Amino acid sequence: MHNLKLWSASKNNNLKKFIGKLKNNFDSYIDLHKWSIENKDDFWKEVWKFTKIIGDLKGRVYLHHKEFIKCNFFQDSKINYAENCLNKEDNTNAIIFYNENNLKKSLTWKQLRDKVFKLSNFFKKNNVNKFDRVAAVLPNLPETVVCFLATSQIGAIWTSCSSDFGEQAIIDRFKQIEPKILIVTDYYYYNRKKINTTLIVPKILEKISSIEKLIVIPYEKEKANLNVEFDYIEWSSIQEKNNKYDIFERFKFNHPLYILYSSGTTGIPKCIVHGAGGSLIQHKKEHQLHCNIKENDKVFYFTTCGWMMWNWLVSSLASNASIVLYDGSPFIPKYEYLFEIAEKEQITFFGTGAKYIDTLRNQKINIKKDFKLSNMEIITSTGSPLMNESFEYVYKFIKNDVHLASISGGTDIVSCFVLGNPSLDVFSGEIQCAGLGMEVDIFDEKGNSVKDKKGELVCKSSFPSKPLYFWNDKNFEKYKKSYFKIFENIWCHGDYCKKTINNGYIIYGRSDATLNSGGVRIGTAEIYRVIENMNEISESLAVEHQVSNDTEVILFVVMNKNYKLGDKIKEKIKINLKNSLSPKHVPNKIFSVFEIPKTRSGKVVELMIKKIINGDDIFNTEVLTNPHCLKEYQDIYNLIN
Repeated sequence: MHNLKLWSASKNNNLKKFIGKLKNNFDSYIDLHKWSIENKDDFWKEVWKFTKIIGDLKGRVYLHHKEFIKCNFFQDSKINYAENCLNKEDNTNAIIFYNENNLKKSLTWKQLRDKVFKLSNFFKKNNVNKFDRVAAVLPNLPETVVCFLATSQIGAIWTSCSSDFGEQAIIDRFKQIEPKILIVTDYYYYNRKKINTTLIVPKILEKISSIEKLIVIPYEKEKANLNVEFDYIEWSSIQEKNNKYDIFERFKFNHPLYILYSSGTTGIPKCIVHGAGGSLIQHKKEHQLHCNIKENDKVFYFTTCGWMMWNWLVSSLASNASIVLYDGSPFIPKYEYLFEIAEKEQITFFGTGAKYIDTLRNQKINIKKDFKLSNMEIITSTGSPLMNESFEYVYKFIKNDVHLASISGGTDIVSCFVLGNPSLDVFSGEIQCAGLGMEVDIFDEKGNSVKDKKGELVCKSSFPSKPLYFWNDKNFEKYKKSYFKIFENIWCHGDYCKKTINNGYIIYGRSDATLNSGGVRIGTAEIYRVIENMNEISESLAVEHQVSNDTEVILFVVMNKNYKLGDKIKEKIKINLKNSLSPKHVPNKIFSVFEIPKTRSGKVVELMIKKIINGDDIFNTEVLTNPHCLKEYQDIYNLIN
C-alpha cells in the first residue's frame, strides 16, 4: 500500500550542495547511499570537509577489519570536540533556555566560551586529567552544556543523568565508572513542583568513594543557598576565581567523549563509551545533510540530559547553530507552550518524542490556529514509532509546509540508522531513508534480506559512531552479546522493522517486545495505532504472556475521562483490531489500568511489564517517571496466575 504523500522534496538544501561537490553524478538518493557505503574512505572524508570539521585530517580514513567492531575510522586524525562547538565568538545567542515557569536565560557565543574556559581551568587545577570522569545529575540548563564542553575540552569523559533519576539509578550508573567530580543543582521544577536535588547527594557520596569534588549549580538564583552537611563548591566562585584555559589540545579522533547507559531491563545498566570524533562527524552529517541545519539556525529538542537526544542537540553548536533548551513538563503551563516558545524564538528545527505529538493529537490541539511558525523548516520525532495519524495531524494542525522527519537510532550509536531527507518526499507513517554511510537492511529470522516484509533492523558494515567499548567489559563480551548475538558479525539493533516500496522504513517497536500470536510476529506499534484512535482510550500497552506451551497477547488500556472498560468497549476493541489488522492482532485478555509506565524520555517500557506478567524479576525501576504504577500490573499478574 502506497502511503499518503504529505510533503514534497525541497529544491534547495545542504544535501544537494554536498552532492554538487562530489565528482560523481548520482541519479537518485539510492545511488548516493550505495556509493557512501561502498566508498567509506571517500564518503567520510567528504563529510569531514563539507561540514567543516576543525581538526588534523591525516592518514587513512577507514581501516577495514574482518570483525565489525574492530574496523577503524580516522585512526591518525585528531580533533577537540569543544573546539568544534565553540568556533563562533560573537555576541549573538548560542544558547536560549526556558522552563515551565517561563524563566528565560541565554548565553552568547562569547559568554559560552568564557564560561567553558573558566570551568576547564578549574578542572585542570583540581587534577582532572585526560580520561578522568566528570558526572552530573542536572536539569537541561545552559550550565549543563558548559560543564560538558569544559569536560571534553581537556579530554576528560562526561556522563550525565537527568535530575529526576532516583539515587539507586544514579549509583548503579556512576559507581561503575568512578567519577572524580560530581555536579548537581540545588533544585529543579517539574509539573509545578519544586524538587530539592540535594537530598540524594549524601547517599551518592557515601556509595561512590571516587568523588573528590562536588559542584552545585543554582537553578535560577545567582548562588545556591544550601543548609547541608557536605562540602561543595559554589558555581559562581568557579566563574569568579578562575582564569581562562583556552587551549584546545587535539586528541585522537577515537578519544572517549561520553558514557551513555543502556536502559537496562536486566541487571545493572551497561556503560556505553562513545568517541569524540565518531559522535561529531555522525551528528554533523545528520544535522547538515539529513536535517538541513545551517549556520544561525535555532535548533530545539525536547529532551532531558539522560537521553541521547541531548548529546545530539548539543552537537548542533558545531554547525554554528544556536540551541534552545527547555526544562520541565512540556504541557505546563499549557499544551501549546513549546510552540509559543518556537514562535517567539523563531525556531527553525523543532524536535520532540512521538508520544508528545500523540498527546497533542489526542487532546485535539490546533497549533496552526494560534501560531504561524514561519521560521520552522523541520519537525523531527523519535523515541517510539510515529503513527500515520500523527503524521497527518502535524500537517493538518501544526504546519502544512514543514519537513516532518521521523528518526530512529539509539543510545547505542548516539545517532540514527534511519531518518529524514530534505531531497525526498514524506509519506505518512514512513521514515524517509537509511542514513548515509549506514548499511541498513531488514533480515528475516534466517538472515535473508527482505523488502515489504517485517524483520530485524540490521547494519551490515561499520560506521564511525559505533561504541568504542563498554566500560569494564573484558574482551568485548557484553558488547558482542548486545549487538552480534543474533547474526554473526552483523549489527542487530533490536528494532522490528519493514522496508517499504518507497524505500522508506516503518518501525513496529522493539523486536524483543514483539508479540508472537499463533506463530505470527506482531509489532506492538500496529496495535497501539488502532487502539489509540478510539475516543474511549488514551493509551495502551500490549505484551506477550507465556501460557504452558503457548503464548497469549494481553492488552492494557488507559481509559479517557467519562469512560469505563466494560464488555461493550472490549468487543469494540476486538472488532477494530480484527477489521483494521487481522484476527491474530486481537488480544486474549484486556485490562484497564490507570497509567502506562514510561521512562524519563517518554518511552513506554513494554519489556518491564512483559517480565512482570511472566513472573520474572525486574530491575532498574528508577528509570521510570512513574514506578508506582507497576503495582497495578503486579496485581494483574497475581489475578491471572
